[in-house]
Amino acid sequence: MTPTRRKIVYAVSFETLGTLVASAFLWLVSEASAGSSFALSVLTATVALGWSYVYNSLFEAWEARQVVRGRPLSRRIAHAVLFEGGLVVLLVPIMAWWLGVTFGQALVYEAGLILLFLVYTYLFTWGFDRVFGLPASAR
Repeated sequence: MTPTRRKIVYAVSFETLGTLVASAFLWLVSEASAGSSFALSVLTATVALGWSYVYNSLFEAWEARQVVRGRPLSRRIAHAVLFEGGLVVLLVPIMAWWLGVTFGQALVYEAGLILLFLVYTYLFTWGFDRVFGLPASAR
């Protein structure tokens, strides 16, 4: 599989399965119906995709003005923490409104989703590599 095709297959399958995993999680932990949980998962995935584009554009514009080049560990940590923090700020109000819960409860749900997606991302990537083989960069 070409590198471009592999990335497309990875992204589409990751997001599709991830939406189903997130909707199942929300359905189990909240009082929302399966359909409502699925719709919320689609909405939050869409917001996350948009945020990723905006955030990475802003981050890269900032990064281009820095004297220190490259991406040392400290910059990678800052990138990840700020990205997730921004996503929480965007998603918690949406989740609270959609599910009819308090901001605190929505924050708990969001924290659960973050932890769930840490595990999901690891397992999905492992499984994807087992099915499709390692990318050229890792061989």
